[in-house]
Amino acid sequence: MARFDRLSVYTTMLEDGLVPLFYHPDAQAAGEIAAALSRGGARLLEFTNRGDGAITVFSHLVAAHPRLIIGAGSIEDAPTAALFLAHGANFIVAPTFNEEIAKLCNRRKIPYLPGCGTVNEIATAEMWGAEIVKLFPGSVGGPEFVKAILGPRPWTRLMPTGGVSLDEAGLKAWFDAGVCCVGGGSELVRKAWVSEGDYQALETATREVLKRIRQVRKKGG
Repeated sequence: MARFDRLSVYTTMLEDGLVPLFYHPDAQAAGEIAAALSRGGARLLEFTNRGDGAITVFSHLVAAHPRLIIGAGSIEDAPTAALFLAHGANFIVAPTFNEEIAKLCNRRKIPYLPGCGTVNEIATAEMWGAEIVKLFPGSVGGPEFVKAILGPRPWTRLMPTGGVSLDEAGLKAWFDAGVCCVGGGSELVRKAWVSEGDYQALETATREVLKRIRQVRKKGG
């Protein structure tokens, strides 16, 4: 059962401007990652469904971090979405759009962020109730693609994920283009830090990224 209502989840995404995402097969390591993200100021995270034991690790995260808004990513079908919702997912993210997932999430009032790569896909996802659309892969179209979409569709909210640079220049380009938030995967949760157990580095990086986002938004405004 989701612990955060849909409006709270969307509001947090819009306020923070960052959705950290990662996968790790070990529950203890995943918990350390989540804790470091939280200490760094992140209020939500996406745990991607990329391994056979993903649901077990996900359940551990939900139980161990009740203050974090935790969602499930890489969800391709409604039965899988239902499984993660039953284990406490507060939002569902996918690399593609799926009508059955949209129906399920709408019935349950759960945010659904489908991955889209064309204007038509984005329009279809919005027609099915997607408030924030995951622009995936973000590196393909880049900020210029965002500007082109928002010209005729200023109501669209986009979250680029995949190849998104989290340095100041990269974040400035995306937020100046008009994105509402960004997904931070391997650029934030770096394999070297996790393998070495350097969770302090992850905490520091999270704090710095959130600070950069606040700064580029202030300058852009």
